[in-house]
Parts: sequence; structure tokens; C-alpha cells
Amino acid sequence: MTLDRRTALLTLAGSAGTLIACRSISAEPAAPRDTVRADLYNCEGCEAVAERAPAGLTATVQLAAASEPGERMILTGRITGADGVTPAAGVIVYAHHTNAKGLYANGSAESQWSRRHGRLRGWAKTGADGIYTFRTIKPAPYPDMTMPAHVHLFIGEPGRRPYYIDDAVFAGEFGVTDDYRRRQELRGGSGIVTLGRAANGELLARRDIRLERHPG
Repeated sequence: MTLDRRTALLTLAGSAGTLIACRSISAEPAAPRDTVRADLYNCEGCEAVAERAPAGLTATVQLAAASEPGERMILTGRITGADGVTPAAGVIVYAHHTNAKGLYANGSAESQWSRRHGRLRGWAKTGADGIYTFRTIKPAPYPDMTMPAHVHLFIGEPGRRPYYIDDAVFAGEFGVTDDYRRRQELRGGSGIVTLGRAANGELLARRDIRLERHPG
């Protein structure tokens, strides 16, 4: 299966496991990185990556229930190794984001992170093709408008300590300015995505991820 910047055929798990054709989704190019970040593992909330056993995870996750208020959105992409080419299998992606009011609301008592991250959180694990998919809603910016609307993303590679990557944010929307682009850390590549539409009308965001290099 091939993903490119104009058209993607995405295998979405569910009752039918159907192929959905979509149009015009893109992401900023991921800049190569040949060095290890000194602060790679400096990561608040990374403990949440391990809150689900890898054996029980799938590549496609229903992150937001059908009853969740907000516009439906598919967040997907391919994860590659640090070379930017080889699909990475067995990688856990932990995602969480605000609701349609910009709040991390209605978290559970399971852990510190389930309380702080709210109910809109989930875990996906890539297969041999490196693809992950979250079916969710489009988050809203915080009520105080201090940040663009975003999806937090954390990575758990097999046998490695977890780390965060640049949030997925939406090109052309509040806060995603030229200055924001210049200040990107490009962790896992750029998080700026351009929204398209799936064949069923849902918003579609592609956030490809290049794994970071590790020490040792």
C-alpha cells in the first residue's frame, strides 16, 4: 500500500475493514536528522505510552466514540525508521487531545495521565507497513487561545524509552503562523498537516513520522 501527498488508500479497521480513497492530504517534509537529541527522553507524560500492553494494540483505533461532539477526523500516517524510508513495525503511538471545547475533559481515575489527558486518548501499534490510524474528532484550541488546535503524540519503539514528537497541528488555522513554522523542533518530522476529506466526508490529516535516533 502506498501513501503519497495527493492520494492515500487507507486500510481502516472496523466492521468492514474497507479501503477509503481520500483526496489531497499532505504534510510538511520531515527534515533528516543524523544526531541524537540531548533531551530526547525529557518527556512529561511519556509514562502513558506503557499503560496498555503492546500485544493487545492494533494499527487502527477508535479514539473518539461515535457520540463524541465535534467534527469527525481521521489522523493517520506512516512511521519510518530514522532513515526516513524503511517502514517501522511494532511502534506504539499514544495520542491525546482536547475536545470540541478545547478541554481535556472527563478523564478517568486510572492514572495521573488518564486524569490529565482527558477521555480523548488512545494507543495504536504499527504493522509491517508502518501505518497508524486514529479515528477521532478535530480538537479545538484551548479556551484561552494560547496554542493552535493540536494532537499530542508520543512514541514507544520496541526496547526503547518513549519520547514525544511535534504535535499534529493544522495548516492555515489559528496559531500556525510563519513564526510557528520557524520554531518547529521537527521531532519526528514536521507536525504541520493539511486537512483533506475522506470519501465519507470525514476530515483527514496525515502526520507521517520519522523515528528519532537514540543514544548507543
